[in-house]
Amino acid sequence: MFVRLFMPFLLLAGLAAPLQAQDRETPYWATIRASVLNMRVGPSADYKIDWVYRLPGLPVKVLRLMEGWRLIEDPDGAQGWVVARLLSPDRGAIVIGDGLAELRDGPSHDAMLKWRVEPGVVGALGGCDDGWCELRIDDYRGYIAQNRLWGAGEP
Repeated sequence: MFVRLFMPFLLLAGLAAPLQAQDRETPYWATIRASVLNMRVGPSADYKIDWVYRLPGLPVKVLRLMEGWRLIEDPDGAQGWVVARLLSPDRGAIVIGDGLAELRDGPSHDAMLKWRVEPGVVGALGGCDDGWCELRIDDYRGYIAQNRLWGAGEP
């Protein structure tokens, strides 16, 4: 009897957290969750598709919120509207700049070089400290200079 009476309240309490997570203060970082994501010129499926993303994990900057839609900016500076549920709050980063970036064993230029990474490579972002960020690319993990990443730091 107790469970039946309080079950609706427990369900509502469980739904409150995801809803609050979507109403974060802008701007904030997110990543693309879907394997295909349409960016539209306005916040509705009635608006024209301006761009199609096919790279899950790509970091985006969320600039505005509107009833289940998010105005985002991508690493190239393009802006448009996407469906909120196709974004993830997980942090990601994309390698930027000229030439190969060095992924090291620790957060220092003196740490052992593990790999060199091309601009455009996307990975899961770990913590950042003193100008270095942990980056995971598939099964590879290392530290990269924060100035070689878009999606790290404050949005």
